[in-house]
Amino acid sequence: MDPTGDLLGTRLRHLLELLDGDLAALYPELGLDGWRPRYTPFVRALVRLGPSSIHDLARAVSVTHSAASQTVAQMHRQGLVRLAKGADARQRIVHLTERTRVLLPKLDIEWAAASAAVADLDAELPYPLSDVVDAALRALRRRPMRDRIAARLAAG
Repeated sequence: MDPTGDLLGTRLRHLLELLDGDLAALYPELGLDGWRPRYTPFVRALVRLGPSSIHDLARAVSVTHSAASQTVAQMHRQGLVRLAKGADARQRIVHLTERTRVLLPKLDIEWAAASAAVADLDAELPYPLSDVVDAALRALRRRPMRDRIAARLAAG
């Protein structure tokens, strides 16, 4: 087995690097200096839901609580969100800042262009990447990769 070409996770990370890297390279042209692709789903969720806990954002964006917490912390350091205490002292509520609200029209333009580009990419592939990713996520929710690997290890 070729460790650089045969490992699915490595190839998926490379694909994500290509997708996110090219997107991030366009941000300065749109006046979005310092913006990262991972911020957009959080902003879209906050626009849709209003101020939200990190737990609720993680669920809305379909990432782990840890990933959501890390992204929110980065956004907070950049002044894109502010954090307030929730009803529970451990809970933090995330709010968009005025700085981010001013960027929303640019983000909407970027989102529409990126969504159209994804549709273009899907049309070029033998199977739409969006559909394959959704199917893989559903399959892994039914039977996690850990269970699949454990079964193979047990089978010898």
